[in-house]
Amino acid sequence: MSGTESGRGRRTALVASVAAGVLLAGGGGLYLTASGDDGPDAESRASGAPAPPPLRLGGGSGGTGPGAGIAPGEPDPGGGPNGTVYRAEGPLPQGPSSAAVHRPRGLVTSEEVTRLAGALGVEGRPALVGDVWTIRPEKDGQGPRLDVARQAPGNWTYSWYDGGPAGDTCLKGKACPPPGEAKPPAGGSPVSEAAARAAAAPVLKALGQDDAKVSASQVMNGSVRVVNADPVIGGLPTYGWSTGLHIGPDGRPVAGSGTLKEPAEDATYPVVSAERALARLNEESKGTGPIGIGGCATDPPAGEPQAPEGGGEDAPCQVAVDMAPPRQVPVTGAVLGLAATDTPDGRALVPAWLFTADPADSAPYTVTSTAVAAEFLAPPAKPSPEPTPEPDPSDGAAPARRIESFTVDGDGRTLAVTFWGGVCSTYTAHVVEDPRQVRVRIGEKPQDPDRACILVAKEITVEVTLGAPLGDRPVVDAASDEAVPRR
Repeated sequence: MSGTESGRGRRTALVASVAAGVLLAGGGGLYLTASGDDGPDAESRASGAPAPPPLRLGGGSGGTGPGAGIAPGEPDPGGGPNGTVYRAEGPLPQGPSSAAVHRPRGLVTSEEVTRLAGALGVEGRPALVGDVWTIRPEKDGQGPRLDVARQAPGNWTYSWYDGGPAGDTCLKGKACPPPGEAKPPAGGSPVSEAAARAAAAPVLKALGQDDAKVSASQVMNGSVRVVNADPVIGGLPTYGWSTGLHIGPDGRPVAGSGTLKEPAEDATYPVVSAERALARLNEESKGTGPIGIGGCATDPPAGEPQAPEGGGEDAPCQVAVDMAPPRQVPVTGAVLGLAATDTPDGRALVPAWLFTADPADSAPYTVTSTAVAAEFLAPPAKPSPEPTPEPDPSDGAAPARRIESFTVDGDGRTLAVTFWGGVCSTYTAHVVEDPRQVRVRIGEKPQDPDRACILVAKEITVEVTLGAPLGDRPVVDAASDEAVPRR
């Protein structure tokens, strides 16, 4: 056996051993049963239980669709001209007959924020600023800051403000300096994985995530250890609902983010087996495939001769295509879990099979496929056009102004956009916002349309009030459809 094959065998064995009981192979999976595949909803139909409402997936950005999802930065499951085929290396788990969707509900309380702040070492009492609980640095504006969205699931960020000349204006409600990670001591070395896990433990306990699956192998900037924790919710592992903490060389958290309020159980749906979910994944990740030698992408113009069967010199079109077979990726593990997925009612945790894909040319990664039975999935809604701010009748017909940058005040509601404009016009900002983004258009009105204006440009900043705190939503220039950098 070659060194490459030997290393490959060791890695596969390691993946299998780490997830024993929920993966494959012979010893019986956690959900492995001897039942036939009569349909996952057979039991619910026999019991006479009312059917759950159709589940519609999609409706936001960045969520998984009805089938596939992968970890950020991992290979695209549909990559390549002919797609990817995932092949199980052994029997797959059958799974339970049903599992529940979990959705965020309720409001985050001051006591919950205080508990998290204590675990992070942030002093002070939380104050409600708009829809965000916040504990800000005092005096010069330098120090740790915690922000928690009041609406469930309570998205939170822990960051560090450097203070400086902008510190006082920040405390007075003006634009705050951008948060950052605390600078570790010069020459600091990252703590060990064990020490990082120990430092993260009080925070995970405050979040109710003591039983989360924790990894601490990543190091940033040579001295900061990254801890990622995937919580267990409703007895199932989760995907895409992580808590992230950066642990400095002194063993203390210097930055972090996650969710504070655990999603509540919602409707229960029949689920398919891992085998059927994997087949669904392969079906949905297929590429378009080749048209074929001698075939045409479109019909030839009327009156032109058709291609003779099998092609030939008289064929009106010949297409050179890559006839390589689909990429084959082994699947070495499968466990039923909950995957973060966009729905029209907001982000939710949907039952999904989490497959361990183990390609020969890269590290193992996770790929997901929704486990909800197909008959309970509503057809996807037709996409609506991107919202564009309506023109203001009072605006002139001047060309659109390109937005150069933006800032946002302490409560996240007052957005200030900067651009270059003329000296003879007045400007206003118009916004259309949704949970995914904030689109801004600059309106321009000449002060005196009948009077010639000197061609001098100046930097202009205008403010507009948002309906909800900006949070982590991108600001998009509606004129160019490009993201605007934060200043």
